[in-house]
Amino acid sequence: MAAFSVLDLSPIVEGATAADALRDSLQLARAAEALHYRRYWIAEHHNMPGIASAATAVVIAHIAAGTRTIRVGSGGVMLPNHAPLIIAEQFGTLASLYGERIDLGLGRAPGTDPITTRALRRDPAGGAEQFPQEVQELQSYFDTSAGAAPAIIPGAGLHVPIWLLGSSLFSAQLAALLGLPFAFAAHFAPEQLRSALSIYRTRFRVSRDCAAPYAMVCVNVIVADSDAAARRLFTSHQQAFLQLRRGRPGKLPPPIDAIEDFCSGPERLMLEQAMRYSFVGSIATVEHALQEFLRLTEADELMVHVMVHDQPARRHSLALTAQIRDRLDAVSAAAASAAADGGSG
Repeated sequence: MAAFSVLDLSPIVEGATAADALRDSLQLARAAEALHYRRYWIAEHHNMPGIASAATAVVIAHIAAGTRTIRVGSGGVMLPNHAPLIIAEQFGTLASLYGERIDLGLGRAPGTDPITTRALRRDPAGGAEQFPQEVQELQSYFDTSAGAAPAIIPGAGLHVPIWLLGSSLFSAQLAALLGLPFAFAAHFAPEQLRSALSIYRTRFRVSRDCAAPYAMVCVNVIVADSDAAARRLFTSHQQAFLQLRRGRPGKLPPPIDAIEDFCSGPERLMLEQAMRYSFVGSIATVEHALQEFLRLTEADELMVHVMVHDQPARRHSLALTAQIRDRLDAVSAAAASAAADGGSG
């Protein structure tokens, strides 16, 4: 059965500060570790009033220092914003500090607006177009046999798994070509999920990093003690998403009773389409939906994005989702056992 992991944007909720958000992220990471989630990823965003993870490598160090076993990484670092050498040095340092717990997920979108992109001192015109070459440059810094100059210290010769992230077909094709694991952002860009997974799997080339394709899919998951309670918690994320689309990003608002009162008819349709892969409800409701989703996508790993205003409710959602994972694992194990018994008979 698919492994489960967590994506965190370090959301800053209304009435709180970025410092609060970073403390909340560490609490959530510790909860995820205790619940045996595989990895905990932080995403790079800039000039966003409601997101505290701009200095992604620093936040990863904060999370890794406060946990012991869970893998910690980027979901992702937006490579066009940075020189590959800088990212190699940052993640080489993280791997030196925390061993093989560190993942490096790379995206090619800027994760911000054009003005901020220019302020990051990168060329906004060429960044995305140069992404394939910059991924390979980044790989070369870790590979001592490649003879890359300058050498990254610390980092050269260390094993830092590189993932490609995407919400379209481009990164799926590149991940297949380079033989890298691939993560698809279905939590906000669902349209090309099935096509991207198909392209990645059929075109995959074996590499020293991966002997076979490995696909992870990120979705929104909010589980509560009832369907109604979960739907209400979800309205915080829905409001924030709508405000972003309206050009008015802000902190994560508290939930409301009815999202219909917050948006127009066309906005509601847009919201339903963009957030199609959101699994919201009780354990029974979400278990059935996730089981079908995993059957259709055959994802090797599921990354859950839990954007909830109330922090105890956020951690409770993660705990209930872990129960769903364990139940799905038990069903899968029973089915495998029955198939084996049938074959031997």
